[in-house]
Amino acid sequence: MAQIIENLHGRRSIRLNTNDIISIVREYQDKTRGAKTYEEIRKKLSGCELYLPEDIC
Repeated sequence: MAQIIENLHGRRSIRLNTNDIISIVREYQDKTRGAKTYEEIRKKLSGCELYLPEDIC
């Protein structure tokens, strides 16, 4: 599960574990299947929303 990490300067970082990364790559591959150019990939992804569950620490 992705972890949001607060720092002293007000900027947050998100820590991803291996399963999070694999999940993102899988979503990307599913959503861009058949696209052959950068423009086609951007067009397919522009209407998509991806979500990561978070664990605030």
